[in-house]
Amino acid sequence: MSDVSEPIVVMGVCGSYDLDSANGRMLEIILEECRELGAETVIWDHGAKPLPLVGAEGSWDDQNVKGFQEMAVSADAFVLSSPEYHGTMSGVMKNSLDWLYSKHTSGKVFGLICTLGGQSSNNTLNHMRIAARWIHGWVTPEQIAIPNIKEAFDDDGFLVNDDINSRVRSLASSIVENTIKLRR
Repeated sequence: MSDVSEPIVVMGVCGSYDLDSANGRMLEIILEECRELGAETVIWDHGAKPLPLVGAEGSWDDQNVKGFQEMAVSADAFVLSSPEYHGTMSGVMKNSLDWLYSKHTSGKVFGLICTLGGQSSNNTLNHMRIAARWIHGWVTPEQIAIPNIKEAFDDDGFLVNDDINSRVRSLASSIVENTIKLRR
């Protein structure tokens, strides 16, 4: 970990290729809250730098994989935002997590967000929690599941539900505060 006096770095990982998506927007919102709390933020852009499937020919030497892992090593915390597909995280999110190992993430904080087309469910959050714990991450107890995602934002891209906005602030606070505590 870095010097306690340096700002923490929070890395966003989107569960879709397009950052111009509901999950990309959720990362923008949560990372802005983290910046307001003094963190620096970075985001991996799967659209610009897609990760190959783990085990695909040449994948172990892929420059995007190396860049993704280097960004992860330099991060102090992570925010994962994934759509729920067929009761679990997206393939993009699963593949992203498959490229991370405890040597990249051990002892680092993870905050979790999922979006759903219909009713709320915790399946994706639970599956991401298991994966993050498996790579020795510390998952915050705060988490956000956003149902009916097509109605979640106003025309300017802001969340319309006050409860979800409050949960975003709580999650950002938990990520930043717990990352600072773990640095000591």
